Amino acid sequence: MQDVISFIEANQQNYIEELKEFLKIPSISTLVENREDINRCANFVASKLKDAGMSRVEIFKTEGHPLVYGEWLGAPGKPTVLIYGHYDVQPVDPIELWDSPPFEPAIKDGKIFARGATDDKGQVFMHIKSVEAFFKVEGSLPLNVKFIIEGEEEIGSEHLELFINHNTDLLKCDTVLISDTALYEEGVPTITYGLRGLSYMEVEVTGPNRDLHSGTFGGAVGNPINVLSNMISKLQDKNGKIMIPHFYDDVLKLSKKENDNFKRLKFSEKKFAKELGVAELQGEKGFSSLERTWIRPTLDCNGIIGGFTGQGAKTVIPSKASAKISMRLVPNQDPAKIAREFTKYVKKIAPKSVKLKIKDLHSAYPVLISLNDASTVAGTKAMEKAFGKKIVFIREGGSVPIVTTFVKKLKVPTVLMGLGLNSENLHSPNEHFNLNHFRLGIMSSAYFLKEYSA
Repeated sequence: MQDVISFIEANQQNYIEELKEFLKIPSISTLVENREDINRCANFVASKLKDAGMSRVEIFKTEGHPLVYGEWLGAPGKPTVLIYGHYDVQPVDPIELWDSPPFEPAIKDGKIFARGATDDKGQVFMHIKSVEAFFKVEGSLPLNVKFIIEGEEEIGSEHLELFINHNTDLLKCDTVLISDTALYEEGVPTITYGLRGLSYMEVEVTGPNRDLHSGTFGGAVGNPINVLSNMISKLQDKNGKIMIPHFYDDVLKLSKKENDNFKRLKFSEKKFAKELGVAELQGEKGFSSLERTWIRPTLDCNGIIGGFTGQGAKTVIPSKASAKISMRLVPNQDPAKIAREFTKYVKKIAPKSVKLKIKDLHSAYPVLISLNDASTVAGTKAMEKAFGKKIVFIREGGSVPIVTTFVKKLKVPTVLMGLGLNSENLHSPNEHFNLNHFRLGIMSSAYFLKEYSA
């Protein structure tokens, strides 16, 4: 194993140069004008899988963007790991806030700056290079490996979900390895074992049959913006408790082991507030910020639309107003149930002065992974060997819907072994990836293949 690690160490500069080529491709999945770039990026990934030693590599076309599949099944009797990642990236707006062009990778202070550096090109590339190192040094892998790398993660993974539904035999494995999450902090090996789910709703209220002059009609007609704002204010009380009936019925309590682990993380509320530029933190009374973002469900208004929003003044009572509201859910909560309870409650608090329309836009189930599973144990040992430090276990406040799909459809555990940092501007200007974490990630991946093979 030491020869494999030495090979990885000796080839770091080569890996960085290859990563630069990967990052130069503007594979923005949401923009039609980048469709050819998406196809070019899929071909790039396929070529790197072939170079790494995969015996079968195939690009599957979908009604959206292509999926890249690779496999090497030359270790009969050994387990099979399915490695997931994505090659698509977010748009770069606002471009003027980038210090260097987003698709011209730049290295500064030990970090590589480019769109997709940490989310997820840099992280998925780690696994390709770890597999390649085994083939270069030992001529084979210690277990069986499959890759599924998609081009639609940033737009919902719709066609990957359909692909999994129809190709469970092709993707059959013993565990799924994903690096699309974050380290707790710089240089600290981290396994993420919990993800929040999501119920994303849109509420539209309609008042008068047309926009009205606020002088002529103001005071006599319900203003949809005022009405909607009042309804939103009734979704939570002054202590941050969500007022929807039965909302908390299925929320799991934190175990003593998890609670002890949280205390060991030594999270600083003061530092957290300072980094966000706020004078005071806010949230559900009686819980810490870590608990509020990791193990407690939340409700947030993500946007309000209505009335006149242009420059200058226009005194108008709008006919309509709408709001987008997201609820982050924790393990054991059912998005469908929450959507139903939300709908019933909003209908109850809506006044008769407006008509109401409620849409269920998107949902994702929460995930909780056992820390005792063999693949999680292997991931723990792997990262501790690579980093030379004790690992920490965290939950993540966000959602990764595809994890639920893997668990439900393939019926196998998932290992979330992220190497990025939440401070690396993913989805924002000046996205970057710590190159030391890139190096440690390749080593962690290699150690994982060895540990899980046993």
